[in-house]
Amino acid sequence: MSKIFIVEDDRSIREELAELLRNSGYEAEYLTDFSNSKTRILSAKPDLILMDINIPELNGEQLLKEIRKETDTPVIMVTSRTSETDEVLSMSYGADDYITKPYNPTILLLRISAVLKRSAGSATVQSYNGLQVNDAKGCLTDGSRELILTKNEMIIFRFMLDRQGSIVTRDELMTALWDNDEFVNDNALTVNISRLRSKLADLGCEDAIETRKKQGYILR
Repeated sequence: MSKIFIVEDDRSIREELAELLRNSGYEAEYLTDFSNSKTRILSAKPDLILMDINIPELNGEQLLKEIRKETDTPVIMVTSRTSETDEVLSMSYGADDYITKPYNPTILLLRISAVLKRSAGSATVQSYNGLQVNDAKGCLTDGSRELILTKNEMIIFRFMLDRQGSIVTRDELMTALWDNDEFVNDNALTVNISRLRSKLADLGCEDAIETRKKQGYILR
């Protein structure tokens, strides 16, 4: 039975989360005293940490940064913030996933299951044109520079990488993003593709994504 540690200062939310997790076959613990949070969390030796950003003492992002100095225990940020900056910052500090409130309990449980399965083995690392693709960290690196992708960007890039050299339609990408907690429309997909192109170019992969008019995209 996997142990999940909840870091949430709203009593009703953390108790509801604990009940949800226990009813789903997990062991659940949570903080009630936020002094020395890092020590209390690490001493519990959890298999996964659910952490809110807005918590007393250290905020969740700073606490995550401190935790990452001592352990690679998976962390999912659970927060009411919707800023992409918060998502990128959390991922850069070492979060394994990020979900916003109000969340669908089923989606949260799927995310937890996916992160636990991923952490049970080695981090998935693939290569693309000299870049290492690290799913666990949500980043691309050329060995000297590390580029953080947002959750949507990584979903799109991973989907296209698995089909490298073949046309991927917009409908297929929308379907891949469908079970994400964020609403993604056609315009949002275009924006994500544009940002992904720009980030790949920053690491030397110019024109990595080719647009095929009325067909879709190809990762070259």
